[in-house]
Amino acid sequence: MTTTATTAPRPGATGTPRREKESGGTLNVFSHAFLVLWVVLAAGPLIWVALTAFRPSADILSDPTAWPAAFHWENFTNAWNKADIGRYTVNSLVILCGSLTGTMLLGSMAAYVIARFTFPGNRFVFMLFAGGMMFPVILALVPLFAVMENFGLLDTRPGLMIAYIAYSLPFTTFFLTSFFRTLPTGVQEAAMVDGASHTRTFFQIMLPMAKPGLVSIGIFNFLGQWNQYLLPLLLNNEEEKNYVLPQGLASLAVSQGYRGDWGALFAGLTIAMLPVLVVYAVFQRQVQAGLTAGALK
Repeated sequence: MTTTATTAPRPGATGTPRREKESGGTLNVFSHAFLVLWVVLAAGPLIWVALTAFRPSADILSDPTAWPAAFHWENFTNAWNKADIGRYTVNSLVILCGSLTGTMLLGSMAAYVIARFTFPGNRFVFMLFAGGMMFPVILALVPLFAVMENFGLLDTRPGLMIAYIAYSLPFTTFFLTSFFRTLPTGVQEAAMVDGASHTRTFFQIMLPMAKPGLVSIGIFNFLGQWNQYLLPLLLNNEEEKNYVLPQGLASLAVSQGYRGDWGALFAGLTIAMLPVLVVYAVFQRQVQAGLTAGALK
């Protein structure tokens, strides 16, 4: 008589793949719902400001959330010409060109030396830059004002550029130091063996290799300096024609509260947002590549 043996299923084994699939599907639903909510919270106000910029002031006050019945392009004309948003934008661009160039140049040079050379005090210098990131800029406003006044740099473009560079340099150096440490050492050594100077090695070899990191930190510095309001309010408040864009928008908000031209105010906000959105859209992949490349070796 032949007995057929059956293997009993292991406890808890039956239905395990199905339960894992269901739990994974539930997690995906919650994660996607959270991402959708995040997109709505982040992009919703931007879209509302852009749409409101095309509405007349009377419609904005009567129904702030309605869709534009007609697109009033004159709001942008009024903001650019009558409210001097064009002048403020040019001032911001001029100052940003100098401050961003100086920040990237000085920050990359300092980071390269800290990351690639060993000298007494190397660690101390690096910690000074790292400590500068934790120092609130509001605590330095009074001594900064006194220093700028003593050097005759108040209400001048060079003075504001220097303040922007000092404000952005700690984070730039800290970020690029970690990035330069991930670059291969053999390329630098080969260049030195071939007779290249330290300056030529940095500008022609190491700096192009660090392009992803430079683009990433450059975008962050662009955003921070473009939207900077506290430093210009302290150092550049003598003449309104020299205001940068955040100062101009604040002044426009105060003045439009009495004039009632809210369409021009929202048009000015849209003009201020546009360069930021364009820069991020163009360099989105480079930003992501720079962040991941600086974290991997």
